[in-house]
Amino acid sequence: MYIHDLDPILFDFGFLVIRWYSLAYILGILIGWWLGKKIILKKFKSLNHIFEIKEFDNLITYIIVSILIGGRIGYVLFYNFGYYLLNPLDILKIWEGGMSFHGALLGVILGTYWFSIKKNIPTFFLLDIIAFVAPIGIFLGRIANFINGELIGKTTDVFWGVVFPKIDNNIRHPSQLYEAFLEGVVLFIIMNLFFFRKNYKTGTCSYMFLITYGIFRIFSEFFREPDSQIGFIFGSLSMGMLLSLFMIFAGSILYLKKNDL
Repeated sequence: MYIHDLDPILFDFGFLVIRWYSLAYILGILIGWWLGKKIILKKFKSLNHIFEIKEFDNLITYIIVSILIGGRIGYVLFYNFGYYLLNPLDILKIWEGGMSFHGALLGVILGTYWFSIKKNIPTFFLLDIIAFVAPIGIFLGRIANFINGELIGKTTDVFWGVVFPKIDNNIRHPSQLYEAFLEGVVLFIIMNLFFFRKNYKTGTCSYMFLITYGIFRIFSEFFREPDSQIGFIFGSLSMGMLLSLFMIFAGSILYLKKNDL
């Protein structure tokens, strides 16, 4: 058993506070940016379409904006619509927390699609790169969730359980670490296995990301407490599970379309 006593603030300079969660976002984007460019230069030396590597730099701006807007809107609509309907100005208070992965995902997909249309670049070429590097950011984000003592797990008696004193004195599953491992480490390995196949087909990483992340997220949700303001949708189905089911469905449709089945 581990008693959680981690500080969500890395540095506090008075006029400037640096939190682990913010650092996770920044590092995830920077590492993904760097690795994405490396992958493009290594795997796609000879492209059938014109693509200047600097365009990937420009895409990062779209991704950052898409994550922030999509993640926030997703949280408002999926997880706390009643509250924000009564307090619309609080929607702008991102610093108080409240971001949705599924909302950020939709934002990134739409932002990338818009960018690809403007630049005349195949959409799935870009989405595949993003899907390949995304597990890195997800891993860092889940570690930050654990440090923050948020998105806590259900009560348990396993020896590796964690007590979050700021929540209660119950021993709980470290569900954030389960997600970090599955949605970060394992998913990244899977993306590598598919992406570096000799006869790789564009779109493969995109649909595999949707399907695999969805499966891992549903599994992890069995060990995670549902959001207190929502609870379970029905039975033991949480909002995260429901949204992940839509991911799996969308990924399956894309798989069938890409493979002409």
